[in-house]
Amino acid sequence: MSQPSRTGSSPAQCVMVLGTTSGAGKSWLTTALCRYYSNLGLKVAPFKAQNMSNNARVVASETGSGEIGSAQYFQALAARAEPEVRMNPLLLKPEADTHSQVVLMGQVSAELTAMPWRGRSEKVWPQIAAALDALRAENDVVVIEGAGSPAEINLHASDIVNMRVARHARARCLLVTDIDRGGAFAHLYGTWALLPEDERALIHGFVLNKFRGDASLLAPAPQMLQDLTGVPTVATIPMQWRHGLPEEDGVFDDRTLSAGAVHTTVAVIAYPRISNLDEFQPLKNVPGVRLLWARSPADLAGLKASDWVVLPGSKSTAADLAWLRAQGLDQAVASHAGQGGAVLGVCGGLQMLGEALIDTAGIDGNAPGLGLLPLVTTFEVAKTVQRTKAQFGAVQGAWTALAGVVVQGYEIHHGQTAQHPAMAAKGDVAREVIQGVAWQNAAGNVLGVYLHGLLEDPAVMKALFGADAPTLEAVFDGLANGVAPHFEPGVLDALIA
Repeated sequence: MSQPSRTGSSPAQCVMVLGTTSGAGKSWLTTALCRYYSNLGLKVAPFKAQNMSNNARVVASETGSGEIGSAQYFQALAARAEPEVRMNPLLLKPEADTHSQVVLMGQVSAELTAMPWRGRSEKVWPQIAAALDALRAENDVVVIEGAGSPAEINLHASDIVNMRVARHARARCLLVTDIDRGGAFAHLYGTWALLPEDERALIHGFVLNKFRGDASLLAPAPQMLQDLTGVPTVATIPMQWRHGLPEEDGVFDDRTLSAGAVHTTVAVIAYPRISNLDEFQPLKNVPGVRLLWARSPADLAGLKASDWVVLPGSKSTAADLAWLRAQGLDQAVASHAGQGGAVLGVCGGLQMLGEALIDTAGIDGNAPGLGLLPLVTTFEVAKTVQRTKAQFGAVQGAWTALAGVVVQGYEIHHGQTAQHPAMAAKGDVAREVIQGVAWQNAAGNVLGVYLHGLLEDPAVMKALFGADAPTLEAVFDGLANGVAPHFEPGVLDALIA
């Protein structure tokens, strides 16, 4: 990956994007700023001390492959930097409402996973600080993303992701709020007011995000807010429904549909512990493709055989499979498949499509599968975390276009999947179209793959849809070009002066 060489010898200047709430636009703005500063010829890296997300990517680490949050992966690409574990040293992957798998410097830590949450911060802070210091030493600019709100006063004493990071890096902070939700000025003032005085001094500007309407109607509120806080409102960024970047948690809705008449509907089963949902973002950028959530059988009613049902990844496959059955979605998926409809299972979704989940190691749970592929999955303590490049073999049926296509992606899974031996003895054998990675049924309409990122591969998208989807490079440049004009002149350059 081509990237600028470092221009200075002093530690990088840090720009930090804080938010008044989750969903305010921190990840999106951080990505835009990474590309903006990279376009100035500077060497840039992203950083987020702690991310909580089941959307993760496989990147380089000192021990080989590791995991970081998808948001930091895309931010690194926007910065023209090689994604690596120091950019997101701590990743929490929720497995239940009160439990998360803890990934430190790219590797699962059983010790930290078992540790009480409040006792964890001091133990991990030295490695977080070291990762940030190393990135500062190697770059001209580090663009840092906060988490949630910095003014969660119940969490302030154990903070390792917001103002503790800002103080450590002497970062110049922007505080962004979602004005579309309402109450934006109260959110900005309340967040500022709850911070200690020394931390307030680090906030250099307020940003109003997702604005719709006449900006002149905002007056006199920005000036009144500045009179109260001393902090100027430095940007009002318009609502951008179709910027092309995956939302951090993979959220999409009908307002972000591609233009044009719909020729294919892709229904993604939205179970509670869904993971890596952001990999379906490229489908949103294809004209004529409708992407929707499916949470009940009614959502799958009326699908054509050419429409897709997708079972995505899961952080808790057995539990999500039980949820799917409780909703009656198992029968709805089977009905679509039985009528020749296209079904795609990715990672945990692949495991669900088989005959059984076997878990003697206590990793995920035992469960009967949906029986749409004659496979069996056994969970193992060792976790497969790797980048994968492979070529599809003789794919048939609904997925024929993938035959011979060379694909690249990544694998993150505890399960190991193989042909069900008893079914094979009776002649029911899954067609293995990529060894150890992808299988399809005899009819050819059901395909299961371990490979995440399949739909992010341009060769796959061209084979399936016959057209080029917008590239990530175009998306990143569009973000930078779409954000910078809405800042007051000179503000972005002054943050790194």
